[in-house]
Amino acid sequence: MPLTGHDCTIPALIIDTQAPLDVLHDAAVYRIRAVTQLLENLAFRDQLSSDAVVLQDFAQLLAIPLRDGCDVLDVISRRLNGDPA
Repeated sequence: MPLTGHDCTIPALIIDTQAPLDVLHDAAVYRIRAVTQLLENLAFRDQLSSDAVVLQDFAQLLAIPLRDGCDVLDVISRRLNGDPA
């Protein structure tokens, strides 16, 4: 299944929907925790100054692994509910 965060006609990055559930779960957790840890580090900083362009780029950078993790969680959910891959 192609990742939804990268819109193209020929997907280069895909999710193996038949991979073991624990492997899929580990992949999702890794991506979501990486984003969470970085956001928590930023939240606890006393001063954070940046312009809007940098913040927009930073948000996009964090959205990519977060979207990937959500895509993998969607696959897990479908598999657990018995829906076709």
